This record gives sequence, structure tokens and C-alpha cells, in this order.
Amino acid sequence: MEEAISRIVAELDDLRHHHTASTSTAAANPTPLSRQSLSDLNFLLSDANDTVPIDALYDDLSAKSLSPSSLVPPLSAAMDSSPNPNHSLLASNAFLSLLLSPNAPVFTLFTPLSFLSLLRSLRRSLKPSPTSLSQPNSSQNRKRRGAGKATKASRKKPSQKDPGIDEEEENQESGGSSSVDVKVLLVVLEKLASVMDLIHLDRFPESLRSLVQSISEIPVTAMELCENGVQYGKLLTLCSRILREILKPEHGEPSSSASEVFRSLSLLVFMPKSQARTFALDFIKTEMMKVAKENEGVKKAVVNLPRYLVNRAPEKAEPRALAVESVTEIVRVMEIEDQVSFVKYVVSMCLGKSNLRLLGVDLVLSLVMSLKDPLGLNSEEEEGGDDPWGIWCLEALVKRCSDVIAAIRARALANLAQLVKLLSKGDKSSVVLKRFMGFGDGNGRVEMNNMLRQRCMDDKAAVKRAALHLVTNMTALLGGTIDEVVLKTMGLACSDPLISMRKAATAALSEAFRTFASETVIIEWLHSVPRLITDNETSIQEECENVFQELVLDRICRAASATSSHSESMSARKNKEKSFDEVLETLFPKGVLYLLREIRNGEVSPWVKKICTNLGKKKRLNHKIVIALQNIIRTSESMWLSDSMPIEKWTAPPGAWFLLSEVSAFLPKAVDWEFLHHHWQLLDKHEVEGEFRSPFKEVAASEKDESIECDAVAWASDRVFLLQTISNVSVELPPEPAADLAHNLLKRVEEFNMHSTEVDAHVKALKTLCKRKASNVTEADTLVLKWVHQVISRASKIVEKFVSRNSKQNAENNFFTPPKSGSRKSRKSIATSKSLTKATTAIYTIGSSVIVCPTADTSTIVPILHTIITSGSSGPKINNLPGPATSLQLEAPSFYIQAWLTMGKLCLADGKLAKNYIPLFIQELEKNESAALRNNIVVMMADFCVRYTALVDCYITKITRCLLDPCELVRRQTFVLLSRLLQRDYVKWRGVLFLRFLLSLVDESEKISRLAEFLFGNILKVKAPLLAYNSFVEAVFVLNDCHAHNGHRDSQGSRKESQNFSIRGNDEQSRSKRMQIYVCLLKQMAPEHLLATFAKLCAEILAAASDGMLNIEDATGQSVLQDAFQILCCKEIRIPSTRASSSESADIEEEGGESGAAARGKAITQAVKKGLIQNTIPIFIELKRLLETKNSPLIGSLMECLRILLKDYKNEIDDILVADKQLQKELAYDMQKYEAAKAKATVAEAAASTRPTTGSNQSPECAENPTKAQGQGSSFPSGSKVASARADAAAAATARSVLREINRGTGTPPLSSLNVPKVRSCVGLSNAGNSKRMDDIQSLKKKHSFDSDDES
Repeated sequence: MEEAISRIVAELDDLRHHHTASTSTAAANPTPLSRQSLSDLNFLLSDANDTVPIDALYDDLSAKSLSPSSLVPPLSAAMDSSPNPNHSLLASNAFLSLLLSPNAPVFTLFTPLSFLSLLRSLRRSLKPSPTSLSQPNSSQNRKRRGAGKATKASRKKPSQKDPGIDEEEENQESGGSSSVDVKVLLVVLEKLASVMDLIHLDRFPESLRSLVQSISEIPVTAMELCENGVQYGKLLTLCSRILREILKPEHGEPSSSASEVFRSLSLLVFMPKSQARTFALDFIKTEMMKVAKENEGVKKAVVNLPRYLVNRAPEKAEPRALAVESVTEIVRVMEIEDQVSFVKYVVSMCLGKSNLRLLGVDLVLSLVMSLKDPLGLNSEEEEGGDDPWGIWCLEALVKRCSDVIAAIRARALANLAQLVKLLSKGDKSSVVLKRFMGFGDGNGRVEMNNMLRQRCMDDKAAVKRAALHLVTNMTALLGGTIDEVVLKTMGLACSDPLISMRKAATAALSEAFRTFASETVIIEWLHSVPRLITDNETSIQEECENVFQELVLDRICRAASATSSHSESMSARKNKEKSFDEVLETLFPKGVLYLLREIRNGEVSPWVKKICTNLGKKKRLNHKIVIALQNIIRTSESMWLSDSMPIEKWTAPPGAWFLLSEVSAFLPKAVDWEFLHHHWQLLDKHEVEGEFRSPFKEVAASEKDESIECDAVAWASDRVFLLQTISNVSVELPPEPAADLAHNLLKRVEEFNMHSTEVDAHVKALKTLCKRKASNVTEADTLVLKWVHQVISRASKIVEKFVSRNSKQNAENNFFTPPKSGSRKSRKSIATSKSLTKATTAIYTIGSSVIVCPTADTSTIVPILHTIITSGSSGPKINNLPGPATSLQLEAPSFYIQAWLTMGKLCLADGKLAKNYIPLFIQELEKNESAALRNNIVVMMADFCVRYTALVDCYITKITRCLLDPCELVRRQTFVLLSRLLQRDYVKWRGVLFLRFLLSLVDESEKISRLAEFLFGNILKVKAPLLAYNSFVEAVFVLNDCHAHNGHRDSQGSRKESQNFSIRGNDEQSRSKRMQIYVCLLKQMAPEHLLATFAKLCAEILAAASDGMLNIEDATGQSVLQDAFQILCCKEIRIPSTRASSSESADIEEEGGESGAAARGKAITQAVKKGLIQNTIPIFIELKRLLETKNSPLIGSLMECLRILLKDYKNEIDDILVADKQLQKELAYDMQKYEAAKAKATVAEAAASTRPTTGSNQSPECAENPTKAQGQGSSFPSGSKVASARADAAAAATARSVLREINRGTGTPPLSSLNVPKVRSCVGLSNAGNSKRMDDIQSLKKKHSFDSDDES
């Protein structure tokens, strides 16, 4: 001990003499204490209870005339200047131990500079050392648990005087690792916490601030330094203890100290989730709240902390979410009054700047979900009827749902949807929520519905998606009804191009259906959701299957156990006078019968078939659905009979047989054969022999029979679906019943008195039963071929007989002029009608039989069909057959149409026959006036295109003429069929096909236009993304029917044909239709294609017009040029700017962020835009001069387009105009002239409209006193003078605004840097022109920001 003391004193004495020799430099840079002396000093101070060593040190120092404070400068220098962090920590430990030693002169030893040196030592020790950075292997080894244990074992050997210090120094001297020992750091921090009780930092605010910052940084910087969680936990405990000590009054005003602590900890609060962030939040929530209860100043700081954090919150999405979470955790532990005060602050934030509004919307959601009783349900006092704070939050969210910024609207809607879902779970809260939403009164409900309508039709996809989520969650609160406009909007959203939109719309509609199954909801759901089974996205198909099974099939399955008491139903019907259908609906779950009825709709049934097929293949169909459908049919029949009504008038509930026929294919064992046999006999026996067998027999004269009407379509469809069901379950039938049924079906077919739909069902069922009856495939084919030949033979005779009889009758009638009339003719017409019906059914049966058996011999029927389809025409006839003298198209149109249809079926079975007759089909398609026949031929040509693609390919252009057919059905059928062929690549997008499809976008039928939008927006965008870009300019010429371009290639076809497929004219309606097509095409293009289209329009239209290649004196050429100006002005061709607001950038981040490739793409796009616009402006200027020389009316459109370009591409144009001041002046002057002329015309029209005239437009007083009217008129200038004056003023203002807009954003170089002549001073000059020039020069120097015309 004595040696150590002597060494320390000797070194201090030497340092004193050294300082004396060089006072100036030593005072500035004191010499640090040596490592040996530091070790000796730590050894002397290691035992705090032993006062002998430190007293001996003080005695020796006094003997050498040295004070205890002489230890401080060398220790401070050692803490500051040592390059080794362990050496620095050793000095820090010695300094703190010296302060804690018994009887130590603390106020003498403590100085602000030494304390700052201590803090710098702590910071430096926590920084990663260069050695650890250059030796990654050693740091990785230290992090491993095994290496950590070995290090601990090696460190247990040194003496127990001061753990880890001396041995660490030995390692340093021997060249060991320079990594900081955490144990030493813990010792230093523990002593620092103890020293805080001895020193007072209220006199040293800078030291206090530095201490707070240093301790706040330790949890972050020490995470990688600690080897395990135990060490890190001890470190955080010590940091918390030191921060608690800082809040004591002896270190200053507690409120100021608390503010300083909060300011430092806020950096940790905004960090990603980590232990440091958790430490900061825990310290604030526990320690600071304890102090706040005792100190009013600290409480005030705590109350202000969330507001401070809110204003410092980052703008990016993820950090902002963490900030919201942190603020909510802090507010949660505050008192209720303080919580309400902060809620008021957040509500006021929602009215501030965009970044605060976005943050406020998120905070509202978090506060309502985290704090207790937001709606005041548990509060006993209701003073003055004030709304609870949760209502304030809901009101703020509802207001932000109509914010001008899309990102805020979307977030507000999404958060409101979450709150509605949360608050609607409780009974009391749902009542308050309904009252707030206005669902209890009419006015509030209207306001909410209006908001939902607007948001569901918003321009931004994120807003619409959030609105649909809100509607989904609000469905339970709507009170059983939903706004029809919102419902229709949800249905339209199911066809949205975005996958997320379709999913959200499906969920919203399904939730509405699930909550209240009203008729309007069922109809909209069935027409919107099932069609998604054909969606390109697999997940949407699966969701469609799931909701269909839940909402339709499972709902129908509940009818399996439904039972009824017919006596009760009869009494109820007599008492309440209900109809049969109303009573029947009460026996089954609500909406089941209506659901079945709507499933049968022609627009829904194809999708239902597809869904049932998919579910059946996945074995997801439940046998209960079959039992339920059989139960519904049986119950309906028994109720009908119990009402004593004739069974021949009964039909099953609509849709029941249809759905049973679809599901029975996958559940054949669940169908009862006795049930099918009974209803087959029931539907088959009530017929009149010798007549056309249908249920449409004329009823008797009795009143009861007259009140009972049989639905003919339902009767026929029941038979068809029953036969299909029998075919599906035929595999399970016994052989004998199957043979009997086949014989019965064949007999019915050979009578040729059924409807066409029944014929197909009978023929298909016959084929299935033959396969069931036969023992092998060959035998089955032989049986089918046998009965097909038999049927075709009999049908051919009937058809030939009818044709022969018709030709004879025509020949006889030619001898009578006028034709015979009277009762004899009436009897003949009845007989002819019967034979016509039978012949029509026979010829249809031939086609159905050939489809079932393509190998059948048709040599006998082909000549007959040829005779029929060529009757009345100049085409070739077959000589050995008697042909009709007049066209059967006029005498028997239905027979004539069925002949074409049958010939088409024969052609599908025989390729040679198709090769001969396809030209005849095309000829008939072009000239026939029957819409039904044209529709059938279009369908046949689509089938031919699949079977004989090469034969039909040359006729596709002629088939596309049907897109302009006068019949809507033909146009829609043509569009759908060609679209399918294009998707399956049987037809290619070449030639005029694409250009002719464009007219469907503006078809007068809304259904066709919606189909076209879906084709171009969804299917074509994926399958042929470059098609719109490659054909855009050509589309402009074709739609205008322009041939005035020397380099424009005429489209295929005649000039008349091109006129038919154009929208000629310069009227408003024609321009709007063409613009609608252009906008649709532009929406399908990528940004780079939009730029290329911009360049092509300028090069191929504007430049062509200025070079004389496009004749602008031609009407169509003018239309093309005007269309080009409108396209260049429209917002769809603009590229979004790279600059965005904070809220918009936050929305982008939430949608998935922006990759480096996207950023590079933006930079490239900006460069291309700049080059593009620099090449475009000269074209505009040259074209403007040409139009001025010709005095063209298009100068107005050009100037309007140029004005918009000056705004949209301001940055790019500035680079041109700053370098060319003359061009800038010319553009400004031309703009002034254009605006002046435009304003003059406007004011002249206004003056003309306000000029007094004799007639009804005058007031009664002026009409009675013409002199007074004249006096009033003479008191004002003439209309032309007013127009001129106002126009000049408006033009001057517009020119000045254009000049200002040109020079906004980028500063114009000063005049001194430009090579321009000097401007003489205008002082003393009276010339107004000079002052005006100075005004212009001053306006050019201004620099303002520019806001685009785009909507937010």
C-alpha cells in the first residue's frame, strides 16, 4: 500500500513540476495519469469502508504541498485522451471511487469538466472498437454461448479486490483484446448512480443535459456489447436508477429535468421494436408516472409528452405505426382527465396539415381500441348531455372519410371499418353506434348513405376498397335494408380490374346477403359473385365456391328437414287469403324458394353450373342438397293436391329441377329412383294424342280453370331437367327400368311433337341409357347408331313430305287470283300449321341426333336441307327434288331457320360438307333480315372456327360486321363469341378486328359496353398488353374515317365499310364517343407506352399536319387533328410526377413500398419526358404558324392544348424557355391574343343574352314602357365595347399568369449573367410601355411554386 501511495504522489509531483515548466500548454492539455498509477489508485479505493489508505494518501499529498484536487486533472486527461476504452473506464472508476471515498472533499474534487470527461469516457467505451470491426471472427466467437462461458471461466482466476480491472489491464499490456469488459462498465455505472446522491447538478445545466443524453444512449449502444440478457438487464436497471436520481430537486427543477429526459428518450420511443424501446416506454409508464403523482411539474411534462411525440412522429408508414403504438401505451397509463384532454388534441389534429391528419386518423383508432369505455356506457353521470369522447373520435373519422387527399380518405375509411366491427359486438355499444350513424332517423341515414356512395365510386382504388370494408362491417347496423346505389356499386366492383377490389366487393356483398337476404340483395349477389368462378385469380375462384356453398347450397340444405302440416297451411290460407306460393314459402327457410327461382335466370345459370361442377369434382357437395330439393318438390306437389287443384297444371318450384339436375351428376346414389319415376310419369301422361304435346292446352270455361294458368316454359324446362337428372343417375338404375325408359323415350322422339329443348334432353338421355343397357362400348355405339338411323329416316320423310306439299300448294294457289279464302282455307291453314310444327320438330331432331352420333348416314337429308335453305334464291338447285316455288323463309320462317341450324350441325360432323357450305352461311349472314337466323349463324360460325379454323379465318372480317347489327342480341352474341375465340387463340388480333371491337366500348347497349370495358381492361391488358399502344394512332384515323394522310394505310374493306365502323363528325356527341375510346386505350398502357404514344401522336399527326402530309382542309383531317389535341390534353396520357406529399408517399409505402428499380425507372421516365417535350414544342410552334396562315378554327384547340402542356410539363419546358427568351415572349403574346379573342366571344354572348328585347324575356314594367327600357339600355356601353374592354383585361391577366407559371419552380438566371442589352431606367419617363416592360422583367425574376390542375 505504501509503495502504491508513494508512486502516485511521486507522479503527481512530477506532473506539477512539468506544469510549472510549461504552464500554457499544460493548462490546455494536462498529462494523463499512467496506467500503473490508475491501478494503484483503484487498489487504494477498492474498499470503501477502509479509511486508512485514503487518509495516508491525503497525508502524503499534503506533505508534498499537493491538494486532493490535484488528482482531478490527470484523471480527467486519462478519461479523455486514452485511446483504449478499458483504460478510460479505469480512470472513470478511480474518479468515482475518489468521490465516494469516506470524508472526501466532494465539492473540491467535482468539476463540470471532469464530469463531462467521465461521460465522454462512457460513450467511447460503448462504441465498437476498430479491433472488433477488423476481426469479425473474434466478435462472432464472443457472441457464441460456448465462447462466452470459456471467457467467464478464465476471468474467475484474478484476485477479488476489484473484479475484472487488474486482470484486464494485464491483458491489455500483453497485447490482448481491447474489447470492453461489461463488468467494469456495470461497476462504473453503479458508482455513478451512488455519486448522484453526493453532487448537485442544478448549478451545472450543461452537465445535467449531457448526463441525460449519455444515459439515454446506453440502452441502444450496449445491446451488442452485452453477452447475455442478464448483463443487459442489469445495465438497464442502472440506467433507470440514474434517470430517477436526475429527477430529484437537488439537480434542478423537476419539470425541466423531466422534459430533458423525455426529449432524450423520445429517440428510443421512435425506434423499431427492441429492448431499448421497451426500456424507454417502461421507464415512462412506471417511474415517471410515480414521480408525476408527487410533483405537479413532472405531471405537466408527462401530460405534454404525447403531444410532443405526435409532433415529432415520422411520416413513413412503419415508423408512424410504431409512434402511434408508443403514444397509445403512454396515454393508457395517464389519468382519465388527461386522456380526454389528449383525445381533444388528436381530434383537433384531424383538422390540421396533411401529415397530422393522417397521424390523427391512426391515433383515433388506437385510442378507441385501447382506452376504457370510449362511448361512456359505464359512466353514471351525464352532465349536460355531452357526447362521450369516443363520439368525437367517430365524428373526426367520418369527416376525414371525405378528405381531399386519397391516402387519408382510405385510412379513415379503413379505421372506421375496424371501429364499427369492434363497437358493434356489444349490445349497448351497437345501440350508440346506430344512433351516431343516423340509422335511427332519416336524415342521418341519408348522410351516411351519401358518404358511402361517394366513397364506393371514388377515383382511387384504395379508397373504394376501404369503403367496401366499411360497408361489410356496417351491414349488421343497417337495420335490414341497404342503399340500392351502394348495392349496385358493390356489384360493379366485383368486375374491377384490381384483385383486391374484387375480393373486397365479394366480401361486402356476401356479408350483406348473410345478414339480411332481401330480394334486392339476392339478385345483386347472384348477378355479381357467381360469375367470379371464371376469374383469372385462383383465390377468387375458391372464395366464390366457398360463399356459394355457404349462402346458397347450405341454405337450401336446411329445407331437407322442413316439414309441414297441410291442414294448418290450408286453414292459414283460408283465413289470411294467401296465394299458393306465399303459403309454400312459409314452409321452408326464408328466401329458399326465391333463391331457387333466381338461380334459374339465364344470366346466372351458366355460373351456377360451373360452380356445381367444381364443387362436385372436389367432392364438396353434400347429399343433403339432393334430399332438400326432393323434399321441396314433394311438398309442393302434395300441397297442390291438398288444395284439390288439377295435377296437370302443377309445376315444381322454379329452379328446383335445374339445381337437382346439376348436383345429381355427382350424387347419383342420393337420388330416389321412385321419386324420378313418379314425376316422369306425372309429366308424361297428361297429353292429348295427335296434337302438338305441350302443356299449353286451352283451359275450360269454368272460372276455377281460368284462374289456373300453366307456365309453359316451366313445364318444358321441368321435363328437360328431369331427363337430365335421369341421365345422371342412369348408372345406378336397374337394367329393366332403364330399358323400359329408353323404349319410352324413343317412342316420344319419333312422334316429333316436343319442344326443341325437350328433344335435346330426350336424345341425350337415350344415348346415356343405351350405354347403360349395353355390355361394352361397341355394343353401345351400335345401339345408338341404330336408333339414330331410325329417327333420321322417319324425320327425313316428314320433312320431304312437308316440302313437297308446300310446293304443290303454292302451285295451286298460283291459278287463283285473288287467292281462295273462307272456311276451306281456314281448315287447310290449321292442317298446314300442324304439319309445319311437326316438320320443324323433325328437322331439329335430325340435327340433335347427328350431334349425338356424328357417324350417322346423312346422305338422304342433305339434298332436302339444300333445297330448303336455297328456296327462293338464285342459288343452285338439286334437280331430282321438287323445290318450293316460293321461299320457305316467308312461308315458314321457323322451319327455314331450323333447316340452317341442322345444316350447321351436319357440317360440324362432316368436314367436306362444311367446306362446301361455309360460304353459303356467310352469304346468308350478310343478306338475311331475320335476327334469329343471323344469331344462329354467328353461333355456328364460332363453332366452325373451333373445328375448322383455317376455313373460317378468311371470313372473320365479315363476321365482325355483326358487331354493328341492328339487333342488340346479335351484337352481344357476336362480341361474346369472338372474345372467347380471341382468348383461346382461334382468332388473332390482326387486321381490322381490333379496330372494329373498339366501337363496342360506346355501344348504345349498356351490357355490351360493360362487356367491352371488361375485355379491354382485364383480359386484353394481360393477354396482349402492347395491342392498345401499337394500334392507337391507327385507331384515331380509322374512327374518324380519315384518308387525307399521304402515309396512312387504308384499312381493309370498302370505303362504305370503313364508314360504318367509324364515328365520323365533329359534333359534341361524336367527339365524346371517340374520346371515351381513346381514354379506355390509354388506361391499358404502361408509363413508357404513354410517353411513346405522346411522341407518335406528335410525329404522325401534328408533324404530318405541319409538313403538309395531313390535309387539314379536309373535314376528317381536321377531326383527326382536333382529336390529337384533346388526347394530348387529357389526364390519362400524363405521367404522374415524382414529387408527392408526405401522405401520398405514406400511402405508397403501405401498398408495398418502392423498389430501387422503380426509382431508376422514374429517373429514366423524367429524362425521356424532358427530351420528348423539348422536341414537341417546336412542332406546336410550326403548326400554330401554319394554322394562322390558313385562318383555321383549330387554332383554339391548339392554344388550349399548349396552355395545358405549359402547366403539366412545366419543369421540362422551363429548360427551353429560360434559354430562349424570345420564344417565351412569343408564347406569352400568342396566349394573350388567344385569351383575348376567347374572352371577347364569351362577353359578347353574355351581352347579347342580357340585351333587352321585346317579348317574354323582358320584365312586365319594361314591356309596358318601351321608353324606359331604351333609357336603361342607353345608360350602358354597347355590347362590343364591353366585350372588348373586359376581354383585354382578362387577356392581360392571363398572359401575366402564364409568364409567372413559366418561371415558377426553377429560378431564372439573373440579368447580369445573361447576354442581353442593358435596360435604361424608366425614371422620369411617362411612357406607359416602358413601365409595362419593367413589370414584365420584374415578373420574370419571381420564383413561385406551381400547383397542377390535377385533382388531389
